[in-house]
Amino acid sequence: MASKTFVVLALAFFAFNLQATLGEITCEHLDQDTCAYAVASTGKRCVLEKHIKRSGEEEYTCRTSEIEADKIRNWIETDQCVKACGIDRNSFGISSDSLLESRFTKMLCSPQCYNGCPNIIDLYFNLAAGEGVFLPKLCEARQGNVRRGMSEIRSSGLVAPGPVGGVKFMGVAPAMPPY
Repeated sequence: MASKTFVVLALAFFAFNLQATLGEITCEHLDQDTCAYAVASTGKRCVLEKHIKRSGEEEYTCRTSEIEADKIRNWIETDQCVKACGIDRNSFGISSDSLLESRFTKMLCSPQCYNGCPNIIDLYFNLAAGEGVFLPKLCEARQGNVRRGMSEIRSSGLVAPGPVGGVKFMGVAPAMPPY
């Protein structure tokens, strides 16, 4: 147990030092291999976009989104966290549907991801909250009866109904992630 804690702390220290040596992160300066799951120095999340040129060739660009990360700035996600959390660095967006996939939630809720990858947990915590799901409860259900936990989510046991009309931002801060 102590050795796992040491490894997590060593990885966090390495990631912090890596971020410090990179200086300020601007999404538009990141390449395809570092864009997804990165957070600019402004606190805005980076998003990978794919464009098709007239020639049919695919072109990838990194842009700054309007989504802000909670308490995380100047961050490029580590390969260790990408692997531990079961995410794809070449993703073009995320969906709450992934929270219903057993394999994905198993990796997201694993101690390596949940306790060692605060950026990814922050992102999925807020995504789940937007669907009315409290990520710690989802992970707790995941550890117990997987099918029951998933069925509770699908049956609105943990999910709030979607909006009927347009959604207005009322300036209410989302719940804080559990780290």
